[in-house]
Amino acid sequence: MITVRVFRNGVADKGTVEPSAIAECLAKEDAFVWFDASEPTADDIAALGRAFSLHPLTLEDIGHRRQRPRVELFEEYAFITLRPLTLTTELVEHELHVVVGSRFLGTLRYGPDPYPIDEVVKRWERQPELLSSDPGGFAVYVLFDEVVDGYLSIVEALEDKADDLEDLVFADEPTLDGPHIQEQIFLVKREVVKLRRFASPMRQGLDLLQEQPALVGAQLLPYFRDVTEHAIRVSELADNIRDVLTSLLELRVAQVANHLNVVMKKLTAWAGILLVPTLIAGIYGMNFRNMPELGWRYGYAGALLVMGGSAFALYLMFKKKDWL
Repeated sequence: MITVRVFRNGVADKGTVEPSAIAECLAKEDAFVWFDASEPTADDIAALGRAFSLHPLTLEDIGHRRQRPRVELFEEYAFITLRPLTLTTELVEHELHVVVGSRFLGTLRYGPDPYPIDEVVKRWERQPELLSSDPGGFAVYVLFDEVVDGYLSIVEALEDKADDLEDLVFADEPTLDGPHIQEQIFLVKREVVKLRRFASPMRQGLDLLQEQPALVGAQLLPYFRDVTEHAIRVSELADNIRDVLTSLLELRVAQVANHLNVVMKKLTAWAGILLVPTLIAGIYGMNFRNMPELGWRYGYAGALLVMGGSAFALYLMFKKKDWL
């Protein structure tokens, strides 16, 4: 579904316009046009290309899904791919393709659950003076800022998950489900890797945009530097969380190995305790004719005494060595 809105001097017109009327709107100096398509079709992409005279390579790239975040500069506009993330009960991945010029912005939101853009529009409307003076640059700055702010919220949630996992690992209670903890560590680490893969390329893209004075004016440079700093912070925090999770996983593996060693020591100790009585019983169970002890009146009681005494002595020895 296509939605086209026009802003004049930073203030949105009432209602929407048809894509065919975009050229007429752009002919007026005070107009800024926003073209938005949710789950766009081939016809929607073609309409976007006609409206803003996009390069054929841009139209080809817009139609490709699962792209990494990037910024590609053309003579009259920039093509941007963003991968926003939202966190509900799990990490939800979105894909957002953007074309931005000095007086227009096109957004194409993919997926069954398209990235919500309402807050972006509200921020445009709250600062009409910036949207009026540098519409394209300010519009794309707000878009980047919202995506990066979402990353920061997710980083905080992942830090909380890492802290909870750290508590579980260091608790090391016998009742804890070891494989379940390791699975949770892997799942959180996978989310951290995904976050970093989407956040890291944004720094280079923001640097490229800041080098385009026709798109990003001098008054917007502090804003872009601020969102760049936030993107760097996301990458650094993601690296820290990944290192913590890697250490927790190594520690958990070591704990499992140590627990297995303890179990093996106990099994070995009990096997040793049972070995001597079994050996004595085996010898006197051979039933050879010429065994002097077979005719001894106290042979049975003596054998039991030797077996019990040897087992008790071995138990005390293993207990002293902390094997039991």
